[in-house]
Amino acid sequence: MGAVLALLPSPLLGPATWQPVKNRLVARGWPVVTPAVAPVAPRLPDDVLRAYLAVLPSDRDLVLIAHSNAGMYVPALTTSRRVVGYVFVDAGLPVGAGRVPLAPPNVLDFLRGRADADGLLPPWSSWWDDESVTRLFPDAQVRGQVEREQHRLPLSYFVDSVSLPAGWDDRPGAYLAFGDTYVADREEAGRRGWPVVTLFGRHLHMLVDPRRVAAEMDTLLAMIGVRLRHT
Repeated sequence: MGAVLALLPSPLLGPATWQPVKNRLVARGWPVVTPAVAPVAPRLPDDVLRAYLAVLPSDRDLVLIAHSNAGMYVPALTTSRRVVGYVFVDAGLPVGAGRVPLAPPNVLDFLRGRADADGLLPPWSSWWDDESVTRLFPDAQVRGQVEREQHRLPLSYFVDSVSLPAGWDDRPGAYLAFGDTYVADREEAGRRGWPVVTLFGRHLHMLVDPRRVAAEMDTLLAMIGVRLRHT
């Protein structure tokens, strides 16, 4: 049996961000899993890890395909599951070992100005003006599906850190960028010798052009030695 593709959405959003691409990958014959919609907002990184682990089979080889902030959890997941590779998709790419904060100082400064008196942040799509957010989605219906899965996370979540076990990045990896938002992470992937592809779109481009994203995913998976196997 071949590897299972695990589509990991940002903890700020939900599986709806991956659904159109998931549909296309399944149609191509890939076994795919995605986490369920979280019933409550995560408060700690361990909450996110538990949600991801709940859907990842322990008896199958896995390729982790992480979007956005989900990239920060890839290292820790390699210690608990049979991870054979990973694709970071417009995502944070951790460097080194030890622990790393979930948000750099400039992002924390941005978020501190948006937390309420109880330390809660608004839903992710309310962090920016409506016009900018509207451009992220193909239409209002898809936007509504994604927004219904959002939670209000505490600012303290982003002050916390995640574990980077030594040797986590000794598996084959690839990077798929949507424009230049994560340019530093994309360049880091290149320095590691990983295959890198850039699609010129916005952060939720997998909703806008799922056909192209799924096709590029196929290509990157083949480049890191992961190919579809029919049983």
